[in-house]
Amino acid sequence: MNFEWFTVRRILSSEKHKGSVSAPIIKIAIAAIAAGMTIMILSVATGIGLQQKIRQKVESFNGTVTLINLENQGQIEDIVPWACTPETLGHLSEIEGVAHVQATAHKPALILTQSDFEGIVLKGVGPEYDWDRLSEFLIQGRWIDPSDDLNNQIVISKSIAQRLSLTLDANLNTYFLDQVASNKDALSPKTRARGFNVVGIYDSGFDDFDSQMVFVDIRHIQRLNRWSKDEIGRLEVLAKDNFDVELLTRELYDLAPVTVDAVSMYASYFNIFEWLSLFDFNIYLIIIIMIIVATINMVTALIVLILERSRMIGIFQAMGAGNWRIQKIFLLQAAYIVLWGLFWGNLFGLTMVWVQDTWQWIQLDPQTYYVRSAPVHLPLISWAFLNLGTFVLCLLFLLIPSYLVAKISPVRALRFDG
Repeated sequence: MNFEWFTVRRILSSEKHKGSVSAPIIKIAIAAIAAGMTIMILSVATGIGLQQKIRQKVESFNGTVTLINLENQGQIEDIVPWACTPETLGHLSEIEGVAHVQATAHKPALILTQSDFEGIVLKGVGPEYDWDRLSEFLIQGRWIDPSDDLNNQIVISKSIAQRLSLTLDANLNTYFLDQVASNKDALSPKTRARGFNVVGIYDSGFDDFDSQMVFVDIRHIQRLNRWSKDEIGRLEVLAKDNFDVELLTRELYDLAPVTVDAVSMYASYFNIFEWLSLFDFNIYLIIIIMIIVATINMVTALIVLILERSRMIGIFQAMGAGNWRIQKIFLLQAAYIVLWGLFWGNLFGLTMVWVQDTWQWIQLDPQTYYVRSAPVHLPLISWAFLNLGTFVLCLLFLLIPSYLVAKISPVRALRFDG
């Protein structure tokens, strides 16, 4: 058996070692590593989970990249349409990185009830709209069906339903401000009305969407705006998982007509994604602090172990063992302590992640964090990096105090009876 492994096993299995001066210090070091790993796992899981969840919501409701007429940029309403034929949709769907393409149109309106009113934005969608991405947000009823003949179905948000006391199957009247030319130099406003029936209620937890967005058949907006069936307001492009959004945006911009711009979700919601990028800095800062704390505790524990075993070091030196072989004994003992700390840290951290993912105990303010509960997601590669990085860094830093072995004199060590 390897000399170093044999010595470490004898030390660890020794009853005297369990009752030694270093025993409580070793327990403290294990606890420090376990606590640090638990905090690192939670910070990474919540940070990545929040970024992923918010990105998913923005992407599901607005697409990864939006093709929009240049004259409509920065406006809620799609005033100027652009023609998008089925052939165009098919061509765009064949582009690498494109998972789905769907046509939409937006138009502001006013819901008027007997006791109240609410400003909304109608989002017109067609039969190709991908409802699967929004399925988790539907809390009552169903989504509209724009594939059949034109109907008066509408899906509203939970917040709008609560403010206007609306329920499923409720009939509501919406009013639109139409612009009809009365002469060449002036525009005369005209109010037009449409009746809808509530078939579904959604709740995204994203106040920017829930406060105003409702879903209807795109043909309602086309008729209100006197567009042809091929004219749309926007084209939402959904990217494949982990595809480079900026690369896809540039490619779509090159293929789009000269009057149409390609805008990525990062540009449309710059403030949100800029805020999310701060989480990366916070995660790195927490990881650095936790590794420093764990390393300091391990350095202290290793120094105590070396001083406590001074007599053993002197004996091994007198027998001809080199300093590096003796250092490896203590480094292996330190690795054992680090591994135990990682084991307990992973056990506690992963358990807490699983509990939060299953029962959503930690709730958040959706107006601040855009979600109602703290989402968690820990990719396997991130988990492996945390464990491997912590283990390697701790051992690298422990090389420095291990050189104390070379400073111990065999003669003095053999006289030392502490």
